[in-house]
Amino acid sequence: MDPLFGVGLRTEHFPFLQDKPQTSIDWFEVLTENHMNSRGRPWQILELIRADYPMAFHGVSLNIGLEAEVNRSYLDGLKSMIDTFDPFLVSDHLCWTGMEGSNIHNLLPLPYTKAVVERISSKMDKVQTVLGRSLALENLSAYLECQNSEMSEWEFLTEVARKSGCKILLDINNVYVNSVNHGFDPLVYLEYIPKNLVAQFHLAGFSDRGNFLFDTHSRVVQPEVWSLYKYAVKKWPHVPTLVEWDEDVPEFSVLEEQAMEAKKIWGQVNG
Repeated sequence: MDPLFGVGLRTEHFPFLQDKPQTSIDWFEVLTENHMNSRGRPWQILELIRADYPMAFHGVSLNIGLEAEVNRSYLDGLKSMIDTFDPFLVSDHLCWTGMEGSNIHNLLPLPYTKAVVERISSKMDKVQTVLGRSLALENLSAYLECQNSEMSEWEFLTEVARKSGCKILLDINNVYVNSVNHGFDPLVYLEYIPKNLVAQFHLAGFSDRGNFLFDTHSRVVQPEVWSLYKYAVKKWPHVPTLVEWDEDVPEFSVLEEQAMEAKKIWGQVNG
């Protein structure tokens, strides 16, 4: 079975999509928090899109890295959305986003330690029980490293997935950005992760700030990331791919073209 190629659902494209145009894409990824507390237009757009396309939910507020328990009201809201729209995948980030009762709206890295693996695995067990399904956790772009880390980022990501029973949302752009910023071989990262753990790919565009790369999601996918993606789709040929674009969002056709470029590359590697 060939994989699916999709794009992120963005408010800038609501006017275009509400007329139900014919597109080349296979599915949409929905930013959970943009729709969870709405029964207005954002919710209506979800209903319209779900009638014609599969969708996945992608969140930024699970805050799985926090030592406190996961916010139960957030889980209940997410569960309600899941029951309504039946996404084929639900994901969030392997990070922390603030202290209990607060959200700094930033995805922050964790110490890569056995103790953190155990804590997150225990929390994920409760989260997945409440939601009634397994989740996927995404590797993030990190601009600092914790001095007390005991393992590499890829070892940490793999151990969390193995112990918690969750899957990995493998962001190829983030792997490349971190490899440049922190000085490691991105192929070593991809080679280490087991074939059975990856449930989805993300692709996006970074910005070069001179002395570091910044994951802005504001440009087309860069050649270095496409090159890494070729390796990924050879190792994981059946994993769905999503093109993200969050800033300076262009016309829908640009995202569509990027998704079709991913599909073209997949065909060149696996055809």
